Amino acid sequence: MTLFMNACAFLFKVLTLPLHVAELVGLLSFYKRVFPLIVYKITFSYNDKMNEKKRELFRNLAKFYPPKGSLRILEVGCGSGANFEHYPTGCKITCIDPNPHFKNYLEKSMAKNDHLVYDSFVVASGENLQAVEDNSVDVVVCTLVLCSVQDTPKVLQEAKRVLRPGGAFFFIEHVVSDPSTWTYFFQHVFQPFWYYFGDGCETTRATWKHIEAAGFSDLQLRHIQAPLFFMIKPHIVGYAIK
Repeated sequence: MTLFMNACAFLFKVLTLPLHVAELVGLLSFYKRVFPLIVYKITFSYNDKMNEKKRELFRNLAKFYPPKGSLRILEVGCGSGANFEHYPTGCKITCIDPNPHFKNYLEKSMAKNDHLVYDSFVVASGENLQAVEDNSVDVVVCTLVLCSVQDTPKVLQEAKRVLRPGGAFFFIEHVVSDPSTWTYFFQHVFQPFWYYFGDGCETTRATWKHIEAAGFSDLQLRHIQAPLFFMIKPHIVGYAIK
């Protein structure tokens, strides 16, 4: 099966070679403008199907309020603001995303979720949060982001840096399936195409291993099968405490 999988994956790499060349010469830059609209549309379906899982996870935000003042949340890879509806009233939100074209859709979510206080929208990658001070936020949220970052350990290192002692890193991520499954097979075969459709998204990452190795003091992590398209059914959900 491994030999067949590798052959199929190679075939898809060949078929997507024109896309790879187009990316190298900058011809796919227009997709950076289109991608936020695609994400904005998909978000409604994803949120509907994952609503209970999100509600269950974000109930735990109440554990991380500071002794005084509002809960300070930094959302890395905020996209179009898909998580805002689950945040407690009065939270102060700082949004970070490397794609500036999300701003219009983010503002729509802000207007809809006026129970929150919005600090700023910073165009930056998760690997470089230099705009955020050390120990300055209570919670870092990262959902459907670690599948496409360039350096997962660096993102987790930055999250720990900006979290106050006792703060928490919240995550929901799709991950690679068990190697014994057909999902694992198709994740690897279709990955070359998926990468371009998802603007760098990878379905073959064992993201939980990086979180487990990041040095958090406590980790609450669950593997679930999300009610989604089979290639992104395997998910991890939880939070890690600094």
